[in-house]
Amino acid sequence: MINLILIGAPGSGKGTQANFIKRDFNIAHISTGDMFRENITNNTELGLEAKKYMDKGDLVPDEITVNMISERLKQDDCKTGFMLDGFPRTIEQAKSLDEMLKSLNIKLTAVLNLKADDAEVLKRLLSRGRSDDNEKTIKNRLNIFKNQSEPILEHYQDKTKVIDVISQGLPNDIYANIEKSLKEI
Repeated sequence: MINLILIGAPGSGKGTQANFIKRDFNIAHISTGDMFRENITNNTELGLEAKKYMDKGDLVPDEITVNMISERLKQDDCKTGFMLDGFPRTIEQAKSLDEMLKSLNIKLTAVLNLKADDAEVLKRLLSRGRSDDNEKTIKNRLNIFKNQSEPILEHYQDKTKVIDVISQGLPNDIYANIEKSLKEI
């Protein structure tokens, strides 16, 4: 069983690599964005609570997010392991996640950190052609990510294995490095 946190800057290839990992390691891919949408669509109590914040353009409080993740981890497809994508994003969220996992008696296997240099990320994101992907906003998102992710990586350094993978080159080559690292755990 492998329980992962997937960390990487926007454009680092998290989505692509998450699909490979999910396929080959038979673990649940838990994207907080997807989880919010699913809870809102199904009108769950947590979904309705989250929607109140989202409709105002506010961030969903960590407590609601952690409770959604807790409920999600109890589903059958998580019995073989899981990969959290998009959470935690702050050190406070990491601490809340730690407490929740401890209460469920779940041990984190590793934090997988996809690393790509800024020039590569900029090139990838600009090529997507999305309206919110311009050089200024991308650089701002990268700065926010760096400021938030470094403390998270430091937080987990003493708690679990942190695997740094250079996320540049062909997706299959990047995945070969991830697969090798995960099989060595």
